[in-house]
Amino acid sequence: MATGLQLPPPLLMGLLLFLCVGPWTEGGKVLVVPMEGSHWLSMREVVKELHARGHQAVVLSPEATLHVKEEDYFTLKTYAIPFTQEEFQYLMLGHIDLVFERAHFLKTFLNSIVILKNVSSVYQKSCEELVHNQDLIRHLNASAFDVVLTDPVYPCGAVLAQYLSLPAVFFLRAIPCDFDSEGTQCPNPSSYIPRLLTRNSDHMTFLQRVKNMLYPLALKYICHVSLSPYARLASELLQREMSLVDVFGYASVWLFRGDFVLDYPRPIMPNMVFIGGINCANRKPLSQELGEVEKPSGGIGASSCCSHPLMVLSDRDWRWAPAAGASGGFGAGCGCEQVRVWQWV
Repeated sequence: MATGLQLPPPLLMGLLLFLCVGPWTEGGKVLVVPMEGSHWLSMREVVKELHARGHQAVVLSPEATLHVKEEDYFTLKTYAIPFTQEEFQYLMLGHIDLVFERAHFLKTFLNSIVILKNVSSVYQKSCEELVHNQDLIRHLNASAFDVVLTDPVYPCGAVLAQYLSLPAVFFLRAIPCDFDSEGTQCPNPSSYIPRLLTRNSDHMTFLQRVKNMLYPLALKYICHVSLSPYARLASELLQREMSLVDVFGYASVWLFRGDFVLDYPRPIMPNMVFIGGINCANRKPLSQELGEVEKPSGGIGASSCCSHPLMVLSDRDWRWAPAAGASGGFGAGCGCEQVRVWQWV
């Protein structure tokens, strides 16, 4: 009488070998459409981690670039744009010092508009060259990507994802003019949620609430200058009327490089994910010199910001280390079980 399914020994050995060596999961193909500058430096770490987990990443970048360089953990695919490397660098960085000039608010605002127009023009023309490059578009369609990972501050990647009929994942800090809320259909009441650049808290007086409602009107003009061409481009490519809300609303998942430690609490939708600690993942140990100073203090933390003093604080002192007296070397002021260390970095 048969007691169960009997497999021939060769077949059984083959099945066991398959289970031992066969992959349990299959990596995906990710098309990455980054922005320049610090936006890419943050996204680059995500691309590196995707590669480490077995996924294949292809980074799409113009031939002229500031920071996007070829690496061994992704494939770099470039496309031509109507700017040389020198022109690209000048348009992106040539007027940046104007922002830091001590000038009247109106002059600073107008200077900022000039910079914004230059940068927006570069991104817009680069995007047009990308989506109108039929050979490249055919190659991308044939590559069978699974998803587009992009920074939507300039939404070329969002437009491209819709054009290729691929799901989009947005990787961002924030978008001005509340397009993140409108794109996700997320409640965003002005009476409770401080608007960008208002310096309001989540506890506002009546006048602060009025300011919170009026302040975004200026940002709407800025967004119109910099982003409206993408709605027209999407309408042209998709052969239907598209608004900016339609462009931003296409995203499947929004990955915000923030959290409620950095930002005030607000409503969120299920596809809005906060990943505020992602840029702090790669921690470096203290140098031996600084470590010897930190040990006796019983310090519990160190913080460092670009162009600000580096501080090591004990559990008895969370005050800001005074900038006056900061020097090129390490200095320490002691008293009452506290040690403060600063260095210009």
